Amino acid sequence: MVETELPGQGVVFWPVGTGDSTTIVLGGDLVMQVDLRDMKAADEDDAVVAAVIDRLEETLPQPDGKTPYLAVFALTHADKDHCCGFGDLLESSVLIGEIWATPRLWRELSEDKPMCEDARRFQEEVERRVDATLKAVEAGKEPASGNRVRIIGYDEDRKDHSYAKLPDEYFTFPGDVITKVDGRDVEDRFEAFVHAPFKDNCAGDRNDTSLALQVQLKADDGTVGRLLFLGDLAYPIIKMIFENSEAAGNSDRVDWEVLLSPHHCSKKVMYADDEDGKEELKQDILDRLQAHASADARVISSSRPFRDKDDKGGDPPHLLARHAYESITAYPVLCTGEYPSKEEPRPVVFALEQGLGLELVDVTDLENKAQVLKAASGGRRLLAAMGTTRFPAATFTAAAGLPHQRGTDAARAGVQQARGDKAEPAVQVGFGAA
Repeated sequence: MVETELPGQGVVFWPVGTGDSTTIVLGGDLVMQVDLRDMKAADEDDAVVAAVIDRLEETLPQPDGKTPYLAVFALTHADKDHCCGFGDLLESSVLIGEIWATPRLWRELSEDKPMCEDARRFQEEVERRVDATLKAVEAGKEPASGNRVRIIGYDEDRKDHSYAKLPDEYFTFPGDVITKVDGRDVEDRFEAFVHAPFKDNCAGDRNDTSLALQVQLKADDGTVGRLLFLGDLAYPIIKMIFENSEAAGNSDRVDWEVLLSPHHCSKKVMYADDEDGKEELKQDILDRLQAHASADARVISSSRPFRDKDDKGGDPPHLLARHAYESITAYPVLCTGEYPSKEEPRPVVFALEQGLGLELVDVTDLENKAQVLKAASGGRRLLAAMGTTRFPAATFTAAAGLPHQRGTDAARAGVQQARGDKAEPAVQVGFGAA
């Protein structure tokens, strides 16, 4: 079974084959889900994909003591590999406080374009929330958690659809910053800068209308972790995002520590046809990505394992893209279908650590931390305190009078102190638990 617990503040990239399922933990009881791919294959005994909905039900905070609470669900676009299982999520025990949606599906419905069943369920739920919000506003009230909706982006046919009647505060456009989640001000810990979809692309291909965000997570000491989500966008629009941000004096809004590679590590990010129709490398976008990357920047490919060789016209992930990303970063691309192995993939987890930023969490150390926490508290969310915001290295070292350590050193020291030796834990928990 592919599973993990949620960090105290950070991000989880779930192994779901070639598709996207990302969980962002803002801190406290606020968790955000960007896209979803939950497949029946996750129920198999030897599954190499995560049962994301099951894991959310088990690990989400329960402010009322019984109901798993997801503060936000954001859909970048309505392709099946980004919304698969949304209907099941609606029927689960999870309360979704607020939904972020783009206008694209209203256009597709009006043009009778084919869409998967989960995309239809998503659109029906957004429509229900639009109606509930309009009724609440008419009554002079705020919509309740579970009914809230935010429309991100603009469509030229807006006037033809029900969402156009919403008050201005329920709309967000490129260049805007979101610091309010499910009715709560969260500027002290989170903000999302909206890059796309652009108005000029509203009638383009579905991928070209993807929601694109820079997410900032903020620790108590002011440390900021920056994540870049670009949906399934390709070179022309990604180039526009960087150009617009730099021209507007918002260069910091394309800075990143962790990049979810667009379109599952597709080569369309940095390869495009020239005037003769021949594919060429667009070095300018790689230069821009590199210029805005932190020294320890990591690229995530949310995809099945890479093939040994790219097939002509093959689906992502592409080795060409992987090699291009690795030419501008100090670390290899992390593929969710290969981490830590193809045979037993586990979620890729980053925790926001004070003074450091977003730190990749080692799978082995998580198992060890979980063992210590289980022995100490018997808690259900064994890794809910992961990261310095809720699980500082001093937790392991101070009581033992050991020198200050952090990260993997702190975990190893703590495990040795707790068990009295270096033996492996008798029962594996957390990552890798069956």
